[in-house]
Amino acid sequence: MSEINKNKKRDLTALALAVLIIVLLNFVGSFVFHRFDLTAEKRYTLSDATKNLLSEINDVVYVKVYLDGDFPAGFKRLRDETREMLDEFRAYSNDNIEYEFINPSVSDNKKQQNEIYKQLYDKGLEPTNLEVKEENGTTQQIIWPAALVTYKGRELPWQLLKTQMGQSAEGQLNNSIQALEYEFASVIRNLSKVIRPQIGFIEGHGELDTLATYDIAAALSEFYIVKRVEIKQQLKALEGYKAIVIAKPDTAFSEQDQFILDQYIMKGGKVLWVVDPINMPVDSLSRMGRVMAVPYTLGIDKMLYKYGVRVNENMVVDMQCSAIPINKALKGQQPRFELMPWIFSPLLNPTLDHPIAKNLDIIKTDFASTIDTIEQKGVKKTILLQSSKYSKTLVQPVRVDLNYLRFQLDEKQFNNPYQNVAVLLEGEFQSVFKNRIPPEIANDSAIGFKANGVKTAMIVISDGDIIRNDVQYQTRKPYPLGFDKYTQRTYGNRNFILNCINYLCDDSGLISVRARELTLRLLDKKKVKNEGTKWKVINTAVPLLLVIVYGLIYYYIRKRKYSS
Repeated sequence: MSEINKNKKRDLTALALAVLIIVLLNFVGSFVFHRFDLTAEKRYTLSDATKNLLSEINDVVYVKVYLDGDFPAGFKRLRDETREMLDEFRAYSNDNIEYEFINPSVSDNKKQQNEIYKQLYDKGLEPTNLEVKEENGTTQQIIWPAALVTYKGRELPWQLLKTQMGQSAEGQLNNSIQALEYEFASVIRNLSKVIRPQIGFIEGHGELDTLATYDIAAALSEFYIVKRVEIKQQLKALEGYKAIVIAKPDTAFSEQDQFILDQYIMKGGKVLWVVDPINMPVDSLSRMGRVMAVPYTLGIDKMLYKYGVRVNENMVVDMQCSAIPINKALKGQQPRFELMPWIFSPLLNPTLDHPIAKNLDIIKTDFASTIDTIEQKGVKKTILLQSSKYSKTLVQPVRVDLNYLRFQLDEKQFNNPYQNVAVLLEGEFQSVFKNRIPPEIANDSAIGFKANGVKTAMIVISDGDIIRNDVQYQTRKPYPLGFDKYTQRTYGNRNFILNCINYLCDDSGLISVRARELTLRLLDKKKVKNEGTKWKVINTAVPLLLVIVYGLIYYYIRKRKYSS
């Protein structure tokens, strides 16, 4: 057999083997599903909780993403990352994820465009107003970094862009990209839940009423069945509630109510304590300009101490604070109001790396106190919120005076930094009634007393106003939670409280996805300006040169081989 025939037979055999291997790999691949993620932080690897959620979807989830059109590079990146995340979800959901990208600003008809914008806003989507630089100056551009998700006839909004006060535009976009998996998975979970857990807002001890908690209750009702519940010394009053919220009580809890609360916790119940240890009469402050804030007697301090915290009878003041208007006009002149920093309204920046507080906007508080953690065996404490570096505490009785607005703040006086305002407690708690009740109660099977609890969690916040929305009392219309009517800014209170409840009630572990970190790899703007042309030439010319060199070397080797 000639050399040419041998080579031909060898090449045909190699080709046949290659085709056979490809066919076999595709056949095996149709039964074994796997996706490879070569990124350093595994940004395209979904969590097990998300995969389990997607495996339970039995109908099409349809997503309308309104982030399309001509806009800056950062939003194009958010759009592309959203598309890639949706493709990833589709791969693990047996193709039950379908989506389309829509440009809501495509119409040149302003009236029609505004009608579309109104429809999107009424459905819960929030726009972003951008300033776009042009040759003749700047123009305003409205974009909608949001989506509507539909599943089995139900629809929920999904906000893609997460804004955060003090964060750069690049940082906000990166945080938004980090949150894509958790946010989308949460929307799917809420749409697909057949039975929603019950959340109870406790009443009967002067807690905030339905109007003062209207906004957070409405937000929670998208995920849970929200009810108002009075304990009234009934042993089974809290049965069936996944979690309860105690929102700014001002009246003492009876021993019987404390016992029922304690046993609810011992049996695995979750509690969000939002309490003020000091009575701050805001109405009196508005009328008289000054008040003395004195402690409440709530009767729950021993319980909280036993669980691992002490809410102190003091008040945090902070240079990082909100503002309120003060009349700067002289007596007899026309009123002239000016916003001045109000140190009794600290703004808390949630920088701690925990799923509850991660990537949240600044949170507004009013007349907050401090929390100390107490060593308790089997209980883990995690600080969620702290005051700023420039804060201090005032011990009770605290004098609150509007005249403080007229004084120049002295940074040196604010020398008690980073005071705890919110703490997460997790573990197996001991009953505050252990060794305190008679045997006939402890051994009564109808009561089912537990001295040592099962594993559960609670969150303690030392500011009752953090969960309270302001109300337009003339119209009885509530403002959004976190909205400041003086600065016209909405802070991150609602999302923080939602995260607290979601964390307490999350059996799937889905909220842990919020802790994922994606590295923000930005170009050095100065270097791009100075060396941009050089690197463009290198990136264009070097690959061409390498191809030419490879071609010449390959040609030379073949010539030598076949010329001999």
